[in-house]
Amino acid sequence: MNRRSLFIEAASRGKILANKCKKCNYSTLETVYFCEKCSSDVFITEEYAGLGNVVTFTIQSVAPEGFTDAGSYAWVVFKVDGAPFNVSGFLKGIHAPSDLPIGSKVQVTGFDEKHGLLLKRV
Repeated sequence: MNRRSLFIEAASRGKILANKCKKCNYSTLETVYFCEKCSSDVFITEEYAGLGNVVTFTIQSVAPEGFTDAGSYAWVVFKVDGAPFNVSGFLKGIHAPSDLPIGSKVQVTGFDEKHGLLLKRV
């Protein structure tokens, strides 16, 4: 299985797949091929629960062409619990900032080719 497939499979189980650099211990998403700190390409795979707290988001109340199936949604950046990084994902049904206060808990529920990581509020 290639890296992208492994990342998608983990997301389908509600998890976030990450790489921890064997040289400097820096952790980043599994989709990164070289360590951002030391440029090494030797990693240990880590898996995190796909839970986290909302850091910021952007609401699309008028979906662009190709995304009209989603209605109103938010593109969410969240801090992954126990991880040293943030991840972004797609959260359907968000109409106003009051629907998703900063700090809200979200969970990865899967992966969609068009929308990327799928999230739900928990």
